[in-house]
Amino acid sequence: MNIGIHINIVLKIIYFLIVLSIIIKVVLQNRNPLKTMSWILLLLLLPPVGVFIYYIFGQDARQIRIISNKKYRMLKKRSSRQPTILPQDSLYYPEYTSLIYLLNRKKEAALLQGSHIEIFTDGTSKFEALMRDMENARHHIHLQYYIFSDDRIGKTIQSLLIKKAKQGVKVRVLYDDVANWTVKKSFYKEMEAAGIEVTAFLKVYFPFLTGKVNYRNHRKVVVIDGKIGYIGGMNIADRYLKPNWRDTHLRVEGRGVLGMQSAFLIDWHSSGKDLVKNEAYFPELSMKTNNLMQIVTGSPISPQRTILQATIQIITRANKYVYIQTPYFLPEESLIQSLQLAALSGIDVRLMVPAKSDTFLIGRAAESYYEETLKSGIKIYFLEDAFLHAKVIVCDDFLTVVGSVNMDFRSFEHNFEINAYLYDATLADKMKNIFLSDQTKCRQITLREWKKRPALKKLWESTLRLFSPLF
Repeated sequence: MNIGIHINIVLKIIYFLIVLSIIIKVVLQNRNPLKTMSWILLLLLLPPVGVFIYYIFGQDARQIRIISNKKYRMLKKRSSRQPTILPQDSLYYPEYTSLIYLLNRKKEAALLQGSHIEIFTDGTSKFEALMRDMENARHHIHLQYYIFSDDRIGKTIQSLLIKKAKQGVKVRVLYDDVANWTVKKSFYKEMEAAGIEVTAFLKVYFPFLTGKVNYRNHRKVVVIDGKIGYIGGMNIADRYLKPNWRDTHLRVEGRGVLGMQSAFLIDWHSSGKDLVKNEAYFPELSMKTNNLMQIVTGSPISPQRTILQATIQIITRANKYVYIQTPYFLPEESLIQSLQLAALSGIDVRLMVPAKSDTFLIGRAAESYYEETLKSGIKIYFLEDAFLHAKVIVCDDFLTVVGSVNMDFRSFEHNFEINAYLYDATLADKMKNIFLSDQTKCRQITLREWKKRPALKKLWESTLRLFSPLF
C-alpha cells in the first residue's frame, strides 16, 4: 500500500515538473500574452489532457524551415523578373506606398501590373469558369486546395484533370493532408495512375505523435499555363455549390498569375517534390489593364505575422471606410484595437459575418467580441440567407484584399495562407457594391439589442473567449 502511495506521489511530482517546464517554455517564447495565458489555463485546468493538447497543437513553428532561403528567393524572383511600376514611380496611389513596401520587404511580394480580374460570388459560376480554363490548358495545370473532396464536384474535376494529363498536359495537385483525412486514398491514386503528380502538404503519419497536425495549408490556388490563375475562399466540395453558401473567388489573367505560380511552386517543393524552376512556367505576359497586384503568403514558420501587420495598417490608415467580410471573427488584441481606433476616428468600419456559424464553439467565442466593437461605433451585420465564407477587405474605393485569410488567430498564426492585394479603383467599386448588395440581406445588430442577451449566454461566450487563441 505504501509503495502504491509513493508511486502516486512520484507520478504527481513528475507531472508537475512537466507542466512547469512547458509553462516556462511557453513564457520564454514571448508569444501573445492572451495566447500564453490560454495555454497556462489549459495546462492547469485539464491535467493531463492539457499536456497532450499542447504537444499536438501548441508547438511554436517559427523555427521550422521547409525550404531554403536560396530556393525561396529564386522562385520569388521568377515572378518579378518582368518590368513593373515601382512605388516611387507612381503618383496615383501614394497612400499605399508603405503597404506595398511592407509586403515586398517582408514577403518579397512583387508589384505585378496589368491583370484582368473576374469576380465570382457563387460556386457554380466559379467552377464552370475553372473547368473551362482547365479544358483549354496546353502546358500545365497546378491545383492547390485546402479541401479536395471526392464528392460530385471533386470527381468531376478529377476526371477533367485525368483527361488533360492523358493529353500530355503536366498536372500537379497539392492538397492539405489533415483536411482531407476522410477522402479515400483511391481518389488520389486514380490521378497518380493517370500520370498526375499528387502530394499532400505536411503529411501527418502519426497524428498523436507530432505537432505538425496544427499547421495546415489553407491556401486555394490554381495556375493554368502560367497565364490564368484562381484565388479566393472556395475549396473543392459540393457545399460550395449550394445556393445558401456565399463566397468570393477571383479569376486572374495576366501578370498577377506569376505571384500565384511562385507561391504554388514553393509549396510544391516544400512538400518534398522536385524544384520546378523552368522559365516555361513563368511566360512573358502582356498588359491587360492598369491595375496593380501583390500576391502575399502567410505561414506559421515566418518570424513576422506580415498579413496581420498589413491588415492593421490598412485599417488604421483608412481615410473613408473599411468593409470586411469574414466567416470567423476571433481577432487578436492588436487587430480589434485597430478596428476600434478607426471607428472612433470617424472611419466607416463595417463587419459582415454569418448569422449562424458552421462551428459552434468558434461562433460562440466570436460573439464575445461584438459588444466592445459595437461600443466603438463599428457596424456589425449578420448575413442571414446564406453562410458567409468570403474573406474580403475593401477600403477607400481603391484597395481590395481577397484570399484565404479569416479574421482569426488560426489564419494569422497557424495556417499557411495566401491573399491578393489589388490596387484598382474599378475593382474596389465592384467589391464595394457586392458588399452593399449583401448588406441588404443582413440584419444589423445594435448595442442595445446585444446587451440584452442572457447573462448565462454571455458567461459561456466569455469563457470560450479565454481559449479562442487555441481554436
